[in-house]
Amino acid sequence: MMKKLTLLVAFVAAIGIVNAQSDYKQAIGIRASSHTEYAAIAASYKFFVTDPGAIELNLGVGNRSYFGDKAPGVSFAGTYQHHFDIQPVEGLRWYIGGGAVAFNSRSGHDGYNGFGFGVFPTGGVDYKFSKIPLNLSADFRPTFHITAPNDYKNFHAHDVGIAARFTF
Repeated sequence: MMKKLTLLVAFVAAIGIVNAQSDYKQAIGIRASSHTEYAAIAASYKFFVTDPGAIELNLGVGNRSYFGDKAPGVSFAGTYQHHFDIQPVEGLRWYIGGGAVAFNSRSGHDGYNGFGFGVFPTGGVDYKFSKIPLNLSADFRPTFHITAPNDYKNFHAHDVGIAARFTF
């Protein structure tokens, strides 16, 4: 009797683990972006606050050359994403949301030196592999700079990114 009970518990636990792997609550990894000034490469942490709602945090670095001078930058961005399933593919979702970014760049040219803050709408696709703890996403974040060093553009329409994250 004890053997049967142990096997039943092990079977139910295995089913629970397999089902849990098709979804995820948290993920950590890297995001690459076309926004090279301050977010070309970023550490990415994503966590769900509700079933469809997630927060993604990015700590990014970038470097841009202006008139032969380098303008390295660092940034921190936070995004809310509301997810919707794409049927019939299990693990595939699309999302919309928005967020904000704060950044700082250093340059010998005053027009590219200093602090900035921007906001952005976002949209993208998110896929979680069912058999391995891997999440991939692609997004679009056109950024409106509210404040920035003088020679930065007020609007960056070209910000697209891809991310790969380990899920847990």
